[in-house]
This record gives sequence, structure tokens and C-alpha cells, in this order.
Amino acid sequence: MKSSGKTGKTLVQCDFDGTITEEDVSFLLLDSFADRDWRQLFRIYQQGGMSVGRFNQEAFAMVRASRESLLKVARADARIRAGFGEFVDFCNQKDFRLVVVSNGLDFYIKELLNLIGMGGIEVLAARTHFHPEGLDVRYIGPFGNPVDDEFKKAYTESFLKEGYQVVYIGNGISDVSPARECHYVFATGDMLARFRELNLDCVPFTTFRTVTKSLQSR
Repeated sequence: MKSSGKTGKTLVQCDFDGTITEEDVSFLLLDSFADRDWRQLFRIYQQGGMSVGRFNQEAFAMVRASRESLLKVARADARIRAGFGEFVDFCNQKDFRLVVVSNGLDFYIKELLNLIGMGGIEVLAARTHFHPEGLDVRYIGPFGNPVDDEFKKAYTESFLKEGYQVVYIGNGISDVSPARECHYVFATGDMLARFRELNLDCVPFTTFRTVTKSLQSR
């Protein structure tokens, strides 16, 4: 992990799907509503054949369900990782800026945070528009520019330029690149496996209680 530097400002950049939630909510929605084989696209993404932005844009174009239909599944099936509420309280007490930066879709992230009484958390994710011919998913970077790849990293770099010490929390391969830029890293799932392969320093976690306890002892 990087030196904390001289700044006193701390920002927590946290992924959503598979990090705040136990499962990837976007996958739940695609399994329920995509009218074609979205997993074929996912395999192409996993093999490096397309960016994560393009994958989500093309996969969700296969979804023609209403906003409420998708939210009904998200509300029923998504599970929040243990300890998240206490972690949010900790961030507030320490005056840490907590920002959810996700390749997921803004409408279900905000809905699920609202459901647990945390609708005030800052969310940066794919902007979603509903159309009869399929969902239109767009990623907008920190300067208002369209971003096709490295959406999370674009925001990480922006936060660092603002002078923040950045704590990163994630679970996926798309979290590896931005997390490598950060001062303190928590990893689970595929991200943890990749960090270990690369011999990079991070703190493994399965619940947010681990994250809170580790930051308390800094």
C-alpha cells in the first residue's frame, strides 16, 4: 500500500456488486430478463475481448423489462454484506468521504441503498435509461466525458488529484487496476485472488466488520 502522504482527507472508494452486496446484482437481473445469451458476451469480456463498459452496454440492451420489474427482483434477491451499516456509521464518525463507484447500474444501486436507509451515499455508476428496445447504459467520467473502459480508475485518479488518501474496497477484476493506485486496499473474491497472484498488499475481508476494525487500528 502507498504512503499516506501529508493530506488529512480520506476518501473510501467502494465497489457495489459483490462488495456491498453478496452477489452481483446485475447478473441476477440479466439472468432474469435478458432475451439472449448474455453470458457469451461475459466470456468475451473475461478473455479481454471487450471492455467492461461495452459488455454492460451490450448485455443490458438485451433487457426490455420495466424499471419496476427489475427492481422487484433486485429487492427480493440482493443481500447486503454483513457489517455494512456499521461501516457507514464509522465513515461518518471519522468524516471519511464514502463514494460507491461501480460498473453496475445507478437505478438499482440507489434503490437498494435507499431500502437500508442509506440513500444519502454518493453513487457513481452507469446511467440507465429505459426504452422499449432495451436499456441504454452509459458511463460518464469525472469530467463529464463518456468512458468506455476503466470507469473506476478514472474516478480513482480524480480523487487522488484532489488530494485524498484513498481507501479502496472491491471484489472483482475491474477493481484491480484502480486499487493499485490507492493508499489502503481491502479485497475479496476475484480481486483478492488477483492481488495474491501479483504479490500486492491488501487486507482480505468477508464482512465489513473486518474493514471497520482494520481502519480503526490505523
